[in-house]
Amino acid sequence: MSEISASELKARLARGDRFILLDVREPDEFERCHIPGARLLPLSELPSRISELNRTDEIILQCRSGKRSAEALGLLQQAGFARLWNLKGGIIAWLNEIGQRP
Repeated sequence: MSEISASELKARLARGDRFILLDVREPDEFERCHIPGARLLPLSELPSRISELNRTDEIILQCRSGKRSAEALGLLQQAGFARLWNLKGGIIAWLNEIGQRP
């Protein structure tokens, strides 16, 4: 599985790189705290909403700790997506490494 660190993600956001940052947590988790620019698509809804995503886009997946986003990455790979990254450690790592609330 391809992973990206919180500091790498921060650098990519700062450069304005083009990618989809997909938060696969539940709406209440997203509401409390999320990374700026993230798009919410809960893991529980991903199988029925996969058609909303473009297989050619680069997608960085994130959740709380990295477990659900790793599962989402596997689902997307099975559906033919190739340009996928998992945020290592999820939003917990983002908060710890970046040292700020998103």
